[in-house]
Amino acid sequence: MHDVLNPRDLIPDEAEQLAHSGYPAQGLLADATTAAGTGDLDALHDIARRLAALRPSPGWPYLESDDDETLDLLAAAAPEITVDPAELAGRIHGAWLGRCVGNTMGKPVEGLTRDEVKTYLRAAGQWPLRGYVRLIEPLPAGVSHLHESAPDASDGRFEDVPRDDDIDWTILGLAMLEEHGKHLSTEAIARAWLDRLPFTQTFTAERAAYRNLVGGVPISMVARVENPYREWIGALIRGDIFGYVNPGRPADAAIAARVDARLSHTQNGIFGELWAAALVAAALGLRDAEPALRAALSVIPPRSRLAESQRQLLDLRSSGATADEALDWIDSTLGHYNWVHTVNNAALITLGLLWGEDFVSTVALTISGGRDTDSAGATAGSVYGALHGVGAIPDELVGTTHVRVRSAVRGFDRVEIRELANRTMDLIGGDK
Repeated sequence: MHDVLNPRDLIPDEAEQLAHSGYPAQGLLADATTAAGTGDLDALHDIARRLAALRPSPGWPYLESDDDETLDLLAAAAPEITVDPAELAGRIHGAWLGRCVGNTMGKPVEGLTRDEVKTYLRAAGQWPLRGYVRLIEPLPAGVSHLHESAPDASDGRFEDVPRDDDIDWTILGLAMLEEHGKHLSTEAIARAWLDRLPFTQTFTAERAAYRNLVGGVPISMVARVENPYREWIGALIRGDIFGYVNPGRPADAAIAARVDARLSHTQNGIFGELWAAALVAAALGLRDAEPALRAALSVIPPRSRLAESQRQLLDLRSSGATADEALDWIDSTLGHYNWVHTVNNAALITLGLLWGEDFVSTVALTISGGRDTDSAGATAGSVYGALHGVGAIPDELVGTTHVRVRSAVRGFDRVEIRELANRTMDLIGGDK
């Protein structure tokens, strides 16, 4: 599935990426899917050449420039938010803890559709979700599978925070900032990936970028060579740490996150990381999600697909729509995107933050939409923790299991969440 070494995955996925980005690729997507199914590599390589020759369709309504000049102008207009120094440590701790708890809540049902999530949780006696997902066997009718991590990430089956790339990237970001501070470069990030994180613990866009780095592709092209996942959620899940170290400064958070996002993503993939970083930075000085979401919106191109969907969700909330109506809108308007895309998963994060009433309902609503539930749950939990502090995370979800984190990042396995928060505060205080 999405094997970056296999043209039977790469070429249909590239056709899908182009079809969703304003290119006339639907016919080639159908051809590529057929050729992949029969294993016709000659046909696939011919389709790849034809895909490379495509140009955007006339009338594509979006402007999605991701150049530095455009993004610098947007960042310059972002608001700065006053942060209470007396509350900051508790909010940083809350953001780290909320990220870990939210991630674990979503892990077993990652990759399921909205209907499958609801069917499974009802069968488990957990609808609406109020904690960690239980493992039930056999699967209820209508649920195709659970995520492969379910046996180790379901309620009662883990002793520490289960290992997950959504948490690994935040930890690796902390390590990189400790070493390089404000001088962190895309080249230094590339070296850190190769040095501290195994290839097999990366996925989609990050795995494609890792493959390109090993193959000697120039840094400026790593995100673009045989990487159909360049607008998927991988960059968004790496953005939180840049918000943590720039509390109240969404512009600075977005600028820092851009250096990271460029290694593996383009356009809405980049915008997703800028948005997440700015959202967390703003949340550290606010109490309400809506102004934080509006601050985050200010750092991404207004005529991008990500910005458009975010504005429409904010409008739905203002108009009095229910959470179910917002979920229906996401399914009907954004349902054509792959379940790991940035745009639809960011919409689910925003849904949880706008319609949730406490930590658990915020994360549960985010997860209820299906798709990349652990990634979206992690970000929603992180933002809620940043808004409301560590005391907002229910004690029963912390217990003894969410004290230490299992991690594939070299040197960090079983690190304490409190230590991660303290080290983040050291970076903020030291202004490295």
